[in-house]
Amino acid sequence: MKILIVEDERLLADSLKTLLEKKGFQVETAYDGQSGAECASLGVYDLLILDVMMPGLDGFALARRVRAQRCGVPILMLTARSALEDRVRGLDAGADYYLTKPFDSRELLACINALLRRQGSQVDELALGNTVLDLAAGLLVCGERSVRLSAKEFDVMRLLLRAGSANLPKESILVRVWGYDSNATENHVEVYVGFLRKKLASIGSNIRIVAVRRLGYHLEVDGSC
Repeated sequence: MKILIVEDERLLADSLKTLLEKKGFQVETAYDGQSGAECASLGVYDLLILDVMMPGLDGFALARRVRAQRCGVPILMLTARSALEDRVRGLDAGADYYLTKPFDSRELLACINALLRRQGSQVDELALGNTVLDLAAGLLVCGERSVRLSAKEFDVMRLLLRAGSANLPKESILVRVWGYDSNATENHVEVYVGFLRKKLASIGSNIRIVAVRRLGYHLEVDGSC
């Protein structure tokens, strides 16, 4: 599971990151609302943790922007403001839960687990054709056969499954999986798509990764299988 923390108090953000990574989550941090919005727009996170009081783009505005993009990712808001009006405002902005600072780490983890469970199968797995991507185990599963994916293979496959029949440009995959500051090139995307094609074939999947010139990749189910 990937979690994005958007919190301008760096010490708190880094402490939360350490806590959640110890619990097995993949965690990334952003220290202002604008950077958080750019990260959230990538669509690769299973949960967003947003601070409310940030300079520039605050947590309320960020949550509204995420929801305006029709993104259903769970949002947990953290704030020192405990007034009823603030909680209502946060929920109206699109938050799923509103946790007041200071909070116990056990309460935070309980909230996170509850929000992830609420997503049901959308969080546990992604499926297309006869194939399932197990998000918790990092496995591609087809019937009784399965194959484990590397971290990068997993991220690329998850993006493709979430996009469905829509084309994902190579540039978009590159940024979402390798990051803005990476030295990776579009050739890396091509290589990992090749890896995934071989692994899909190895388990008898009827999913095909289709390359469309200048438009990127999308998934199709082979009706002949």
